[in-house]
Amino acid sequence: MNKQSIRLSVDAVVFGYEEDHISIVLIKRKYEPFKGQWAIPGGFALNDESLEAAVERELQEETGIKINYLEQLYTFGNPNRDPRGRVVSVAYFGLVRPDAFKIVAATDAEQVQWFSINDLPELAFDHKHILEKAIKRLQDKITYQPIGFELLDKKFPFSDLEKLYATVLGRAIDRRNFRKKIINLDILDELDEKVSRGSGRPANLFQFNPEHYFKRKKEGIIFEI
Repeated sequence: MNKQSIRLSVDAVVFGYEEDHISIVLIKRKYEPFKGQWAIPGGFALNDESLEAAVERELQEETGIKINYLEQLYTFGNPNRDPRGRVVSVAYFGLVRPDAFKIVAATDAEQVQWFSINDLPELAFDHKHILEKAIKRLQDKITYQPIGFELLDKKFPFSDLEKLYATVLGRAIDRRNFRKKIINLDILDELDEKVSRGSGRPANLFQFNPEHYFKRKKEGIIFEI
């Protein structure tokens, strides 16, 4: 029987949201394998740290980004995914506003940069596959859980929420039906405030109400867009 020899790594898929635009942060590798190629931030977990601590450390070391919440995406264990040997990677993903961070390359990252998910460079390892799975998970999750409100201003016109969903889903949405569904969920507070943009009429501002959401969720609410 062959002696088992497996190393454990973590990868962090960090999506950035700006109006009408979804991007991902990538690093250019400083060392082999795949030296000079773009990759998802990540690295080997240390013997004395949890996976969550490892992915947070690697992300901050390589990009300067610190996220309070990264969700576990999937475990990738193809025997040939890493030329250094048998490496199993546990991937995580998160969604942030790029303007909230100053990205800085360090450790084994030569460069760090935001890329539009519609215009990506060739990626190292199996990171194209990891990213494809992360995009699908993000698009699925935003339809059944309100994960995007932290990407909007605290007070926002309803059109900003529509743009967020259309951008993440990568398609147009039925605006009337979308508004009806969201309003009926009773998770937004309509404020006695308006905002003017361009030449159109001033728009009412809204605010996400997490207490209402968790109360409704406990009652069996089905958040489905």
